[in-house]
Amino acid sequence: MLYLIGEAAMRRRGGSLAEVADALDRIDPAWGRRFRAGGPDDTGAVEPCGRDPLEGFAWIAGSWREQDPYTTLAFFRAAPGRTVDAGRLALLYGADPAQVAAGTRLKDLRAVDDGRTHRDRGWQSCCFGQAGGWTFLLHHDTPPGSFADKEAYAALGIEESLWLSATSAKAIYTFDYIRNGRRVGDDDGVLELIWYEHGHPPYPPGGELDFLNRALRRAELDHPELTNMFELYFHALEESLGLRLPRRDFAEGEVRAAYWAE
Repeated sequence: MLYLIGEAAMRRRGGSLAEVADALDRIDPAWGRRFRAGGPDDTGAVEPCGRDPLEGFAWIAGSWREQDPYTTLAFFRAAPGRTVDAGRLALLYGADPAQVAAGTRLKDLRAVDDGRTHRDRGWQSCCFGQAGGWTFLLHHDTPPGSFADKEAYAALGIEESLWLSATSAKAIYTFDYIRNGRRVGDDDGVLELIWYEHGHPPYPPGGELDFLNRALRRAELDHPELTNMFELYFHALEESLGLRLPRRDFAEGEVRAAYWAE
């Protein structure tokens, strides 16, 4: 309790998080160490990131706020030693079987009619693949009746799924993490990312999402150059859960893609 009161008092005084950590060091070195680790439990020293966060998952955070390239970023993970088949997953959601079988890429969709067709049908498309141990499926709206075969879904061996959804016109950005059939999040339901304010842990200390509190604190301390809360949040997701998206594949159009079946 004393630690939490001290942390809150230091933040209210203003200054950078590094200055707050130094001030807590002067009160009690253990407090400064815990502040840097992101919580009142003494977890020991944490190694700094040492990487450019925008070369990782955070690269997509800025455009995603405007629903580009897709409104929904969905990730799926199976038990250790298994992989969720990206093509089969896309088919369950309604992807065109011929394009999935042909290994169609995003650049193939964009090449038709100098991109006019894709500009018209982009909202009826998806991109999918695997990165960082997760299978990803990016899309806007899904066709009616898609994802109806629950047995086929279960056969993919999915144990975890994570959903990020953006509705830029309403400034609604949600985060939903499902593990072993139940939502992770202290029974708070689907969470909005705008609950996160720089320097303030968005979730209850010691709760089910405390691992994200800690990852966010490390992101804030390691990358003071980042002022975009979404970039910090996405970097924390990368560090804590291993989320990835292949930036080069998207830039060069090499990521697998398909339209929804007619």
